[in-house]
Amino acid sequence: MSNVLLLERELPLPPAAVWRAWTEPDLLKRWFCPLPWQTVEAHIDLQPGGAFGTVMQGPDGTRMAGTGCYLVVEAPHRLVWTSALGPGYTPQVDFHGAPLFTCELRFEALPDGGTRYSARAIHGDEAGAQRHAAMGFHDGWGAALSQLVTTMQAQMKGPMQGHIAEG
Repeated sequence: MSNVLLLERELPLPPAAVWRAWTEPDLLKRWFCPLPWQTVEAHIDLQPGGAFGTVMQGPDGTRMAGTGCYLVVEAPHRLVWTSALGPGYTPQVDFHGAPLFTCELRFEALPDGGTRYSARAIHGDEAGAQRHAAMGFHDGWGAALSQLVTTMQAQMKGPMQGHIAEG
């Protein structure tokens, strides 16, 4: 194992729709964490150095907040944020017990109108990646991505024909 966790899929959505799902707070709240958890708050300042923050709530009322900092914003194909920094590039020392990481998202247009989706979670070391994997990175992020597709297909009012290919 390396210090990188990777989730890749082919989505039946155009890159612009995937971008909107990641960058509009009202849309992000609909899909961002796997059910039965819900994202009850989302704050996005979409610029390098801007804040990315969510509050997730479990079925028993337990809440978990997280903040990060955008590093790269290249609409609609690339978005990079990190939990190691807060707004304005301020260092963070803890991410609620989870390993600090940088997330690089890429949304590549496919000939059929869909998107090749790539999410790379880059950790400081292999141990951090192992901890994140043990916390359910692949299952959790995969379930959330399926929810993103469902959310955006409903938004588009006429889903594209296609499939979600496991990567």
